[in-house]
Amino acid sequence: MYETFKSLGLDNFTIHINNRKILNGLFEAADVKEKSIDIMRTIDKIEKIGKETVIAIFKDDYKMEEKSIKTIIDFIAINGTTDEKIKKLETLGIENDLYKKGVEELKEVVKYIRLFNVPEENFEIDLSIARGLDYYTGTVYETFLNDYKSIGSICSGGRYNDLAGYYTDKKLPGVGMSIGLTRLFFILNDIGLIKTDKKSIADILVISMVEDLSKSIEVANTLRNAGIKTEVYFDNKKIKAKFKYADRLNVPYVIVIGEDEIKSGLLTIKNMNEGTQEQLEIEKIIEKLKS
Repeated sequence: MYETFKSLGLDNFTIHINNRKILNGLFEAADVKEKSIDIMRTIDKIEKIGKETVIAIFKDDYKMEEKSIKTIIDFIAINGTTDEKIKKLETLGIENDLYKKGVEELKEVVKYIRLFNVPEENFEIDLSIARGLDYYTGTVYETFLNDYKSIGSICSGGRYNDLAGYYTDKKLPGVGMSIGLTRLFFILNDIGLIKTDKKSIADILVISMVEDLSKSIEVANTLRNAGIKTEVYFDNKKIKAKFKYADRLNVPYVIVIGEDEIKSGLLTIKNMNEGTQEQLEIEKIIEKLKS
């Protein structure tokens, strides 16, 4: 994860790390194990909804006792450096084997992160990270751009020892991560962290003026087979909205297909930058776009 974001030219990011065993052990010790999944999902939202809302959910929705709520909130509020947080976890006074195993695993992850020479400013222990999915069994993590935390985590994942059990009888433990590429690059481009001469993913947008999209799909397939990045507009909206969509995506060309185009075989292609249009056969359009 660190190498990926460094290779993208990003420096000011932080990988937030936690361990589900620590959380599960905490819930056992606080006598709220049966509500652990709901509690973890709620904890996972604390950055978005705030501490007071989380406390209200614990109290009103989950009917938790004040003592249990305080234990969990105090746990989440642990702060300090990475080593200080680990020390506080070890001295919190929670006598639970699962909790202790989670702390040891967290210590081991931190040890190896450092051995891989990941700078201290690019990772931290964050005890509010729980990940909403139930299959995580150990280490969990989320990555944030420090100057743009409002966009949320841009890379998340963790340890899942039993996930493969949904599909096979084999024991296949694993660890993984996922990056929301479309969302991430759209935002990075929008805020100017990524510079590109090409403003649109698509070279051309195919717009149909008739309800039957068969011809539009046929044209799009021909263009794609010729190596031209093509998008088809599928929503049944007015022509103005369709062209507005093309403008918003900065698509350089639009093909308009109506009854006349279907009958004649000549397609109307509009240059969105120049505002000009002409009628051409599909072969001529391909030559034009590839020249």
